Amino acid sequence: MSDYLIIAGLAVIMGLTLILPFSVKRVEEDLEAFLFVMGLGAVSISGLWSLHLIGEALKEPIAITLTVAIVGLLFRQVRPRLKGWLDALVKKAGLPTAIFAIVTLLGLGSSFLTAIVAAIILAEVVSLLKLDRHYEIKLTVYACYAIGLGAALTPLGEPLSTIVVAKLKGPPHYADFFYLVKQVGVWIVPGVLLCAALAARGIAGSSPSKTGLTEDAPDTTKVILLRAAKVYLFVMALIFLGAGLTPLADRFMTQMPTWLLYWVNSISAVLDNATLAAAEISPAMTDRQITFILMGLLVSGGMLIPGNIPNIITSAKLGIKSSEWAKAALPFGGALMLAYFIMMTIFVK
Repeated sequence: MSDYLIIAGLAVIMGLTLILPFSVKRVEEDLEAFLFVMGLGAVSISGLWSLHLIGEALKEPIAITLTVAIVGLLFRQVRPRLKGWLDALVKKAGLPTAIFAIVTLLGLGSSFLTAIVAAIILAEVVSLLKLDRHYEIKLTVYACYAIGLGAALTPLGEPLSTIVVAKLKGPPHYADFFYLVKQVGVWIVPGVLLCAALAARGIAGSSPSKTGLTEDAPDTTKVILLRAAKVYLFVMALIFLGAGLTPLADRFMTQMPTWLLYWVNSISAVLDNATLAAAEISPAMTDRQITFILMGLLVSGGMLIPGNIPNIITSAKLGIKSSEWAKAALPFGGALMLAYFIMMTIFVK
């Protein structure tokens, strides 16, 4: 197959991957299977099938899948004690400090708990607070921003970080478990602390209410294991997709100006950021390009519900509407995108 036909075929695959999950409900509901088919198609068009790639696709999802399953099952066991722990923390530290501590711990801890489990814990905490709905929506949004940022610090945190490390573990980046901490940790940690501070700021004006957000239902063992299986398939699909789209990324994405890579990824507000990372990240990119892409994906992913795993989980569990999420998240996300862009343009060389 000629290079032109390969690029054209991969462009079609990438277009379908970006458009259909957003526009076709059936595809959105069965996203893992859809991306798996797209990944197989991309690798076939690129002619990049190998035993090494198949082995990588089978092996790389194992760590995050086991983490999702094990931590999810452990949280199910300690869940009845959560109210007592929360009451004790609030009594000892006060509600604002307690909120700051919880959001910080969930944000930074999500890199080991996984963003999925951190979001489930967040939904439970918010439903236990029983404050007014307006404040609890803002709290949930800021906390999901923190979780979405913090989960990217290790390959255990979320599919995006798993995919990035898998794609960059060879030369010239040689990404290991701590690669993302070294690459974007200096930007992520202050962002998590800022989100925690903003989540705690409005608590003084909030009062106890019976109309606050309430979690729909605790997860059963079956739900937890099914979620872990979906994570495995999702990551496997993204490994195939990322490998298959490499010729497209090498030809076009590496040539784009760094500032454009950052702002283009604001589409992560409506598209899953792990999918975008699989399609865009290439070993041929510089560290600077990778930093701008990652931060663009992570920040804009918090703006709307479809952009990030924590948003999807908590909004579904707590019954937050898309319009409510956007009203609370878009102004903050836009300001954060601009602030990061200015600072990274100055300091990232």
